Amino acid sequence: MKMLVSGAGDMKLTKDGNVLLHEMENGIREVFKATGNFLFLKLGGCVVPGAGAVEVAIAEALVTYKHSIKGRARLGVQAFADALLVIPKVLAQNSGYDLQETLVKVQVEHSESKQPVGIDLNTGEPMVAADAGVWDNYFVKNQLLHSCTVIATNILLVDEIMRAGNINSSFAPEHGTDFGL
Repeated sequence: MKMLVSGAGDMKLTKDGNVLLHEMENGIREVFKATGNFLFLKLGGCVVPGAGAVEVAIAEALVTYKHSIKGRARLGVQAFADALLVIPKVLAQNSGYDLQETLVKVQVEHSESKQPVGIDLNTGEPMVAADAGVWDNYFVKNQLLHSCTVIATNILLVDEIMRAGNINSSFAPEHGTDFGL
């Protein structure tokens, strides 16, 4: 395991010449770019549809986008899409509805209507959030997505560092040996 540190403070861990952490960071960065572009270009303005509609729309866009990516980065895109769906799941569960059933209904409605469809917390049924007047602040959503990406990258970094420590300690000699001297 080698650690490469650049002057900019970037750290990359490599194993047998393959850049592991850098590849994961690139995948997350690409997801964030796609998500940011979606929010800015498609939804624009200072507010975006609420009730989990944005998360459902971005997750669907990411699932479509992942087919254009090769390698392990594809798994990162799918994981990011799955993580976004936690918000509508929690909305459904906190409202007393079956989260899987509600999420499937919302995803089907979104796929068919191609509009940002969220969860009506009074009925548990899909609704077009903009028509119902349910909005979220764009800048809060943008900051949320950025913060989550940074946190996920840091967790991956810690995981790689801990893994490197375990590999190095497995080659360490047992305590009390005299190294054959």
